[in-house]
Amino acid sequence: MKWTNVRLFALNFWNNTTKPKTFYLLYLVFILLTAYAAVSSIKNHTTQNNIRQEHQTKARQSWEANPDKHPHRMAHFGTFAFRINPSLGIFDHGLESFTGNTVFLEAHRQNSVNFSEATFSTGMLRFGELSLSLLLQLVLPLILFFVGFSSIAADRQNGTLKILLSQGASWKEILFGKSIGLFAISMLFLIPIFLVVIIALIIFNDQSANNFQWLRLLLIGWSYLAFLFIISCLTIIISASSKSSKNALLRLLGVWLLLVVLLPKTTQAIGNYWFPTPSKLAFQSGIEKEVIQKGDSHNPDDPHYNNLKDSVLTAHNVSKVTDLPFNYSGFVMREGEKITSSLYRKHHSKLINIYKSQNDVTRFSSFINPFTAIKQLSMTMAGTDFSSYIDFQNQADTYRYELAQTMNELQMEYISPKKASGSEGKTHVVGQEHWEEFQDFNHKSVSFSKSIKEAFPALISILLWILGTFWLLQFTSKKAKAI
Repeated sequence: MKWTNVRLFALNFWNNTTKPKTFYLLYLVFILLTAYAAVSSIKNHTTQNNIRQEHQTKARQSWEANPDKHPHRMAHFGTFAFRINPSLGIFDHGLESFTGNTVFLEAHRQNSVNFSEATFSTGMLRFGELSLSLLLQLVLPLILFFVGFSSIAADRQNGTLKILLSQGASWKEILFGKSIGLFAISMLFLIPIFLVVIIALIIFNDQSANNFQWLRLLLIGWSYLAFLFIISCLTIIISASSKSSKNALLRLLGVWLLLVVLLPKTTQAIGNYWFPTPSKLAFQSGIEKEVIQKGDSHNPDDPHYNNLKDSVLTAHNVSKVTDLPFNYSGFVMREGEKITSSLYRKHHSKLINIYKSQNDVTRFSSFINPFTAIKQLSMTMAGTDFSSYIDFQNQADTYRYELAQTMNELQMEYISPKKASGSEGKTHVVGQEHWEEFQDFNHKSVSFSKSIKEAFPALISILLWILGTFWLLQFTSKKAKAI
């Protein structure tokens, strides 16, 4: 294979594609879509984060504004945790619009994350949002299909292909040259989008930016380069294996429908069928049953806590809880929080594992579907995938647990178990300064190492698709015919 000939075929493809005025009209439409997607994404990103940060500040101010109060009342007064959209959410919205962003944190209860954008939107959101990543994942492949479907099939029909082969050109040179030419065309569409993302990150960068942000963007960029190269090669291969341009176009459209619409829906349905999730009622009742079995701290006749009280009294050599050197009610609340939190985390972990198993069916389908691979990798590295959402849930629950236990410990230390008239210098409220001492919730983006671990199957599948594409080019070069 002579690379000089490969270069000539690539340049010829470039010139033939960019010469017609219709190409520039198509390019203008794409640029306008890019501009609209960029402006709407940046506006939505900044607006949502400003709203969430504002309400996080208000929740903190409301917490600190409480007067001297009993710690257990403060534990139930609670606070809110708001999820901040990562900076790369400007590029790939991922699941951002479909997952909640706010959770109320209080003692003894693990509330669900609420107020997703989808709950306030019309049904049109189910058809997807116009984002920069969507343009690259769905729209640009269609453009490449329409640009390249006749690249070889048309030459076969008009006899040009036979002339090229008779003059010494090889099938391998033709296939590689036209694939590189189509890939170069795709760069005209890819580069403006990434320039917009880079400029947006520089201008609108704020505290929501996570660590390794630029490395994440670099990995996303490499992935889209690989994806577009795969699409370019597959387009040329299908054109070379089709007898006519019409046949090639129909095949490419069929491939797009199969890989973009049918296969993802099928894998999702299979995942839900293989790994069914319990109802919300069944999930909550399962936790409540185990709480009753383990011990209910709010039940004065609970056997577990009656035995606990006897052991505590014996250990401190006293006969009444009022003689203990700490507030026994606070001690019981602390023990109850340990039990309920442990049970909730166990059940929640089982539920999340079911969701992960469902998602794994889709993730591993990327080995037969490059569109799934790039979608999974893109939103994972952008920090808008399911694992990022679960990471926020875990951060919020950890903070909730620390808040509840801190209030319980304040009750144990500062609240007298005796009546107010005989409280031995202790009061039945705690000073306001303790509310201020407890740190505010600060959502941290998912770590880069965790994102890499989640994206690993997609990374491997893209690498395998590249290798498979080269093999298909070699195979097609040996089997293709001029007529």
